[in-house]
Formats: sequence, structure tokens, C-alpha cells
Amino acid sequence: MASVALLMSVTPLLAHHSFATQYDINKPVEMKGAVTKVEWTNPHARFYIDVKDEKGQVTNWNFEMASPNVLARNGWKPNTLKIGDQVTVGGYLARTAPRMAIAGAITDATGRPLFASTQADLGK
Repeated sequence: MASVALLMSVTPLLAHHSFATQYDINKPVEMKGAVTKVEWTNPHARFYIDVKDEKGQVTNWNFEMASPNVLARNGWKPNTLKIGDQVTVGGYLARTAPRMAIAGAITDATGRPLFASTQADLGK
């Protein structure tokens, strides 16, 4: 019984990733695009934007943020980002997943900051 309890308590720790494991602090990115999807789910909220490259090709990017609980404590709501919103996102590329990054800062089309992480938030 004690072994089962120990395994159950360790599993969530193993499942959660560190920033350095998944993202590369040496690969900062900044992208502009329209929000296409918002996932207000644990363990991390995510949003997706369509980004046009210099040739006009559109790719959809996945950005990870903090947990919904942390975002809510910082004034966010599930509808803070809406489908169609134009945003600029600064963050860091994922090490292995294509078209994925962690959001470090988000501004709306007027330049108003919507979200900003500290390096501690990002796990550095």
C-alpha cells in the first residue's frame, strides 16, 4: 500500500517538464498573427496563431502559457484572448516540436501588453 501511495505521488512530478527540457532560451522568437484557438486547460493554457512568413505562407503556431489558475490570479479570463485577435507574441522555441514555443510576452494590435512572464516564470 505504501508503494502504491509513493508511486502515485511521484507520477505528477515526472509528468511535468522543466523549461530547459522543452524550450531553448537561446532561441527567442517574435511573431505576429491572428488567434485561431485558445485552450484554457491544465497543466498549461495554450493558444494558437496563424503567422504569415515573408512569402505569404501561413503556418499555425502553438504557444504555451502558465496554468489557468496562475493566469486567473494575474487577471486573465478564458476570453482574454479571442479568436481573430491580432497579437504579437515573444517567447522561446520548443526544442523538438515544430511550430511550438512558450509565450514570454503578448501584446494586442494596439501594443497594449496582455501578458508578460518573468524569467522565473519561464523556468530559467
